[in-house]
Amino acid sequence: MQAKSHLFYQTRSRRPMLARASGVHIWDVNGKRYLDGSSGAMVSNIGHSDPRVIEAMRQQMDKSTFGYRLHFETEPGEKLAEKVSRLSPAGMEKVFFVSGGSEAVESAIKLARQYAVTVGQGARWKVISRSPSYHGSTLGALALTGYAPLTDPFLPMMQAMPKIPAPRAYLDGLNMDDPATGLHYAAMLEAKILEEGAASVLAFIHEPVGGASTGALVPPAGYMAAIREICDRYGVILIHDEVMSGGGRTGRFMGAEHWGVDPDIIAISKGFGAGYAPLGAMIAHERFIEPVLTAGGFMHGHTYAGNPLACAAGLAVLDVIEADNLMDNAAKIGGLLKSRLQDLMQRFSFIGDVRGEGLLLAFELVSDRRTMAPLPKAMSAHSELVELAYEEGLIIYSRRTRDGIEGDHFLVCPPMISTKTDVEEIVAKLTSALEQFEGRVGAALARSA
Repeated sequence: MQAKSHLFYQTRSRRPMLARASGVHIWDVNGKRYLDGSSGAMVSNIGHSDPRVIEAMRQQMDKSTFGYRLHFETEPGEKLAEKVSRLSPAGMEKVFFVSGGSEAVESAIKLARQYAVTVGQGARWKVISRSPSYHGSTLGALALTGYAPLTDPFLPMMQAMPKIPAPRAYLDGLNMDDPATGLHYAAMLEAKILEEGAASVLAFIHEPVGGASTGALVPPAGYMAAIREICDRYGVILIHDEVMSGGGRTGRFMGAEHWGVDPDIIAISKGFGAGYAPLGAMIAHERFIEPVLTAGGFMHGHTYAGNPLACAAGLAVLDVIEADNLMDNAAKIGGLLKSRLQDLMQRFSFIGDVRGEGLLLAFELVSDRRTMAPLPKAMSAHSELVELAYEEGLIIYSRRTRDGIEGDHFLVCPPMISTKTDVEEIVAKLTSALEQFEGRVGAALARSA
């Protein structure tokens, strides 16, 4: 019997008490070892308890743990901003630090809006996003999110923004390697801009490689370039939400690098700080910053923005990623893991799709691979398989595929330090969980027939 907890989060469910974590593994107080197959919530990019990061944080703690941004500049903040700028697309030289992904997205849309007001385009306020999508839990970011269970309770409290369908070619029966497919989905953005009135559209935001809501969705051929061209044509600011795909997990520092497309503003977090301290950032071209500062300043901020301890941690994380060539490792080990997941797809007929880039990977369960019909909603496969894997000592991350209402996908995103041995451990534990799950699938489908 666990002691009473005064904490609460999403549900009443309890988990074992964490004892320690190292590398790709976590131990509970009972001595059970878990492989962190999702890097927490796709956060722990360099693994747990790296001594170099801990030492960098210790050295900073000996100097200061806090310095308010309006009172002091800090060496970790300046160094981290310089490194982030160097790793970002050319021209994106201005960095605004925050404590997490929701704050990064809020900052991005507020900068876009204030820029528009400053340059005499105050009629622009609509931010088009995709459905399904997830961009954060604060009301501004939630207004961009297309995930009904998260958004519906709060609709009266926010200005919901226009949506277009995410480019889920695999569900629509389209060939994602055909550039015509990318143009098909990109045309939906142009149509929505015209429907809303181009003069009212401020920005378009999307994840270059999908996160939790679409399960590592990779855009079809031609999509990224077409989106960029459409935004340019109508004067729409292009925002890349790299909260999950940024920081090297896909094999490039920014996920969009795979397609050679640069945005106007980037939101980044999660693996950027790798779980060592709450950290995120908005990165923007200087052309958006200077008019805003000249007009009186950016009317936005958070108390912990640029916290020196968080920035020292983030700087050390990026140093580790570069020193250990972890982006190359993410590409190599990610390719191996994806291949092994595809092997499982051949074995288990209820796995309908495997997708992703680098170590941002996912697989989706279906009742019929031909039609891609989801498993029965009442089966709650998205939570059932997670629990079976957890019992095996493997942590994976799940969401409902179809707008948060039905469908089941699972993110398999171990730290970027993962090895071939770790991949085999993941696959062995996942196979055991899938074998247990297989009988339940058959029974559920029989009942629904």
